[in-house]
Amino acid sequence: VGRVEGGETAEELEDWDPGTSALPAPGLKGPRQQAGMGPLSQKCLDPEPDAPSQPGPALWSRGLAHIQALVRGSSLQQLDPENTGFIGADSFAGLVHSHELPLDPAKLDMLVALAQSNEQGQVCYQELVDLISSKRSSSFKRAIANGQRALPRDGLLDEPGLGVYKRFVRYVAYEILPCEVDRRWYFYRHRSCPPPVFMASVTLAQIIVFLCYGARLNKWVLQTYHPEYMKSPLVYHPGHRARAWRFLTYMFMHVGLEQLGFNALLQLMIGVPLEMVHGLLRISLLYLAGVLAGSLTVSITDMRAPVVGGSGGVYALCSAHLANVVMNWAGMRCPYKLLRMVLALVCMSSEVGRAVWLRFSPPLPASGPQPSFMAHLAGAVVGVSMGLTILRSYEERLRDQCGWWVVLLAYGTFLLFAVFWNVFAYDLLGAHIPPPP
Repeated sequence: VGRVEGGETAEELEDWDPGTSALPAPGLKGPRQQAGMGPLSQKCLDPEPDAPSQPGPALWSRGLAHIQALVRGSSLQQLDPENTGFIGADSFAGLVHSHELPLDPAKLDMLVALAQSNEQGQVCYQELVDLISSKRSSSFKRAIANGQRALPRDGLLDEPGLGVYKRFVRYVAYEILPCEVDRRWYFYRHRSCPPPVFMASVTLAQIIVFLCYGARLNKWVLQTYHPEYMKSPLVYHPGHRARAWRFLTYMFMHVGLEQLGFNALLQLMIGVPLEMVHGLLRISLLYLAGVLAGSLTVSITDMRAPVVGGSGGVYALCSAHLANVVMNWAGMRCPYKLLRMVLALVCMSSEVGRAVWLRFSPPLPASGPQPSFMAHLAGAVVGVSMGLTILRSYEERLRDQCGWWVVLLAYGTFLLFAVFWNVFAYDLLGAHIPPPP
């Protein structure tokens, strides 16, 4: 065991987060007789009749001590008598039962899958460490996928006695994740804290800014046609491109009520579930990358136009999610997925068409060029490239994914080019920029 590849040791078990391993939920049934798992593992899967739904700190402290004893103590010879670096699933399940250690049934299901991906019914020691410590690498996920066991397809859908919030979590799992293993992993590990605050905060800030400018200008439709609107310090204008914060803050400004409503609806319907599954850091990175790419793309391709609205970030989220659904079409269990995808594409195309019309054929005379539509397209490109990489790496570290570094290098190259373009190209090309308001 001490000679496992990668230099991992038993100390990694100290990182085990007790909060991610709950007692089995009443009524949950898993495969019990596969890969040689006998009555001992069956007792690990079924809770005692009076077992609480969540173990207390004392139980987890005792459980962690038992796990460390299993790996470090005299039980090592029982787990790996020949010192091969592999552990029999049945032996481990028996030792877990003998030490009275409660283990998440989803993890025992995955232990079965890992064992069945090996001809000898054994689990690599490092895979066991990853499973207990709630870490999943690419090799771990591949081993799960290669297992000969098939999880019950309707396991979560048939889960009885769920409250309103847990039913919503189950709905999110089936909306976002394409694999039953991932859905069950997410469902049993999900905690309501921290809540998905990023998308909710951005949407709330956009609504507040819109209401403030609407009340101040007494205009709620096509606000950009008001001469005072473009004087806002938040709007990106090519004449103010030296003020770098405008490349991001333009996302709080909107053309009018219809654009705000469209963006806010998509951010809440798609962005919030994505943030619940993939976390604040990943989704905020994707959203802000789309926003920044949108303004920089406009500064290169439509050099005279200002930019308002959060469409760059919204289209990054939507295109990433739609691409993920298409790439995993067979595994997605969301209802009416074809109809919903068609409606989403129609709505997004209509919004782009409306932005093009307002840019080149404004319905009202204006003192200068109207906001560009290129931010929509740039956000979609970011979503399909960077976003798809993020969404396909659920519960895996991005830094371990080769595709992530390729996408990050491409995005960094684009940012560097856009910075040099904004510094030098306007003067070299002699671009005529309308005076900023």
